[in-house]
Amino acid sequence: MPASASASSNLDFAGRLAVVRSRIVGAAKAAGRDPASVSLTAVSKTQPPEAIDAALSAGLRVFGENRVQEAQGRWLDRRAGLPDLELRLIGPLQSNKAEDAVALFDVIETLDRERLVGALASAAAKVGRSPRLLVQVNTGEEPQKAGVAPRDADALIALARAQGLTVEGLMAIPPADEEPILHFALLARIAERNGLGVLSMGMSGDYEAAIRLGSTHVRVGSALFGERNPIPAPSSL
Repeated sequence: MPASASASSNLDFAGRLAVVRSRIVGAAKAAGRDPASVSLTAVSKTQPPEAIDAALSAGLRVFGENRVQEAQGRWLDRRAGLPDLELRLIGPLQSNKAEDAVALFDVIETLDRERLVGALASAAAKVGRSPRLLVQVNTGEEPQKAGVAPRDADALIALARAQGLTVEGLMAIPPADEEPILHFALLARIAERNGLGVLSMGMSGDYEAAIRLGSTHVRVGSALFGERNPIPAPSSL
């Protein structure tokens, strides 16, 4: 990318970041909270290198990725020069990828089933590294979406703790066609009764509402990076 285009990209990103940070501060203050209690996770999945560089240049160090292999390609080389980098896995994790995920990520937000508890415990023992974990709760009980059902969340948390895993909170993605506040409130109740202080909830379209309901980590992609243009299909001759 030419230097002028890169500078323009950095300026565009800095402007979007300023808006997001201002809205986080406003939502936190409106809820009587310290804005510093809300962490911004930049959702960097599928972003090109220049977008990642713009985010790093703007000072962001917490990034969310959906796929282990994609994240390895994006971050393994960068990680060596970024001692304060925090990588968070926010996409579904296959049990056979547990070892790679444990080796790369600082936080795995998508623990959602008993089999994955065992895989992560084994991987942590083998790698000698144990990421912090969030249990993903499928608050809408949508069959196409990952996450443990709300009624089963307590048991999964207890199982993970019994295996020596560090469960520090919960994550949820509310149904797109429902009022998110109800789902944020449900997640907060589950966290409270299990003594969990971390709530990863709220994305580009609803993070202000999530902050009002106690979110400690908001996952923001398009509001920071802009909408990605789909790659056009090749024309047929």
